[in-house]
Amino acid sequence: MKNLKKIISGFNKARILVVGDLILDQYIWGDVERISPEAPVPVVCANRRNYVPGGAANVANNISALGAKVSLCGVLGDSKDPATEKFQLEAKKLGIHTKGVFFEEGRKTTLKTRIIAGHQQVVRVDWEDVYNISGGIKDKLTKYLDDNIKEFDAVIIEDYGKGLLDRELTRGIIKTAKDFKKIVTVDPKENNFDCYKQATCITPNRKEAQNAIRYLKMNDMENLFRVYKETLFTDSDIKNAGEKILEYLQLESLLITLGEGGMWLFEKGRNKRIPTVAQEVFDVSGAGDTVISSFTLALCAGASKLEAAHIANFAAGIVVGKLGTAVTNSRELLERIK
Repeated sequence: MKNLKKIISGFNKARILVVGDLILDQYIWGDVERISPEAPVPVVCANRRNYVPGGAANVANNISALGAKVSLCGVLGDSKDPATEKFQLEAKKLGIHTKGVFFEEGRKTTLKTRIIAGHQQVVRVDWEDVYNISGGIKDKLTKYLDDNIKEFDAVIIEDYGKGLLDRELTRGIIKTAKDFKKIVTVDPKENNFDCYKQATCITPNRKEAQNAIRYLKMNDMENLFRVYKETLFTDSDIKNAGEKILEYLQLESLLITLGEGGMWLFEKGRNKRIPTVAQEVFDVSGAGDTVISSFTLALCAGASKLEAAHIANFAAGIVVGKLGTAVTNSRELLERIK
């Protein structure tokens, strides 16, 4: 308990770079009082809206809210796109540094609009381009990382499958971070799992881990990845798969999040199941971002991986009790640990 407090008190000394897909989340809030005469759908009488930087920026927001210094590296769309301008404005308000953010003309900045009636999300509308970024933008990102990696204690890779993190770039980021002995953690996309070799930690949820098993088996030409059960229903299934993924990808650790089942941490020679501490669940959107943010931040503050996982578990338990993509702070975290 005392050690967790000491770790959290050291959050403000950490400097973290978040590399990944950038999204602008728009929330439209209102109430439903009738059904539309045009179709059997509710009519939402909107009364307010707000914008929040999402995707990799939500991870950066989590880190900033916990008191650390954070910088973003990624791509937005056309500089004249209203969503691009709004993203930059909102990121600045949150204290997120964006010198590593570049613009690709002709591309849309991903905009996700959620319409919420009362406490219930009614629908989500996405505007986005998901084709791979150009070679010129990739070169700019690589140069930014090479020129600035020494300034950071850790790199977080956030892959939302929006076209930024191709296999070459992902491998290059991990290699650069490891060459400079930096912590590197990954919120993974299953079709890139073999690119995450030698990361400090990857943090898939149960479904992502299941899909990763299928992907790794399909692409394992040397037949070294031997996990015969692809569904992770039982503790035995999860334990076996976690140990095999850890070994095959040569990871320092693997943290599988299990929703209401808590999380399971794997390290070489040991593993630990951590039960959830969530008191109530309103909205799980963004909980994975909170996990990787707080886990990485704790490692930067000197935590062991098990201590970091416990802190991440407490942080996730707080944000799922809030509506919308939410964050927590050090004060709330200390209160919940008490």
